[in-house]
Amino acid sequence: QHGFSREYLYGLLSQAKRKEWTIEYMNREKPTVTPKPGGWTRYRAKFLDERHISAGVNFWANHGAALERASQQYGVSPEHILGIMGVETIYGANLGKDRIVDALATLAFDYPRRADYFESELESLLIMARQEGMDPSKPVGSFAGAMGLGQFMPSSFLKYAVDFDGDGRKNLWDPDDAVGSIAHYFAEFGWRPGEPVVSPAEVAGSQVEGLKSGFDTRYSLSELASYGVRPTGSFPAKEVSLLKLSTTQGDDYYIGYPNFYVITRYNHSTYYAMAVHQLGQTIKKRYKG
Repeated sequence: QHGFSREYLYGLLSQAKRKEWTIEYMNREKPTVTPKPGGWTRYRAKFLDERHISAGVNFWANHGAALERASQQYGVSPEHILGIMGVETIYGANLGKDRIVDALATLAFDYPRRADYFESELESLLIMARQEGMDPSKPVGSFAGAMGLGQFMPSSFLKYAVDFDGDGRKNLWDPDDAVGSIAHYFAEFGWRPGEPVVSPAEVAGSQVEGLKSGFDTRYSLSELASYGVRPTGSFPAKEVSLLKLSTTQGDDYYIGYPNFYVITRYNHSTYYAMAVHQLGQTIKKRYKG
């Protein structure tokens, strides 16, 4: 389909190693227990620790010019680019150890439930390697095939990766290219420069408990107000989401704005997007002093 010879494909894929652990991990039975309160408290603690924060401050100090340029070009705030990199790889400390071709071939051929998706990603890897003059057996990343400081899948590389340092290559292991590519990703999904991401909600009464919550909910502010929910602050959004975070002290409620939804295009999870946001804010506060 893309002009790869049968011999080339056979040669490459015959050398791909089946990752037994990956199949076992993907097929694991998830326990069907009622989640304990405090899920957000536990999740947040994994990412808002000293290691993530100080590494983010150091990254900003070392790559501030690229972050500023990305912010100017794409309108995305530096702290949210940093939040993604911190949660994904701790700024390159956890890049993964699996060859991408092994990970994707294993899941494409031995994980029927999502074989089509991983087969498509394997195809994207080959196209990416050809475009970049790269040996497709060389890139290393996560057990599911994500790579670089921002953990892009190959299809995301093809759509959103940019050569931000001007060396003629898109290299997601290079800090500048990773910064530009994450900013470009957010911009393509509709990041709104200068607009807020979330605001804490003030909740009166218990009517809120009857409302659906999550990053994909849609409410008008007047609708939420009728249930006793109001944002702290006065940003005039047409549509917002209601976010409920389970802490060890009870439930915290937030109003999510369109930029919060954009962060969830990276990973479809309320907790993930909030961790990205709060990590970024914490790094900014410490870096700016």
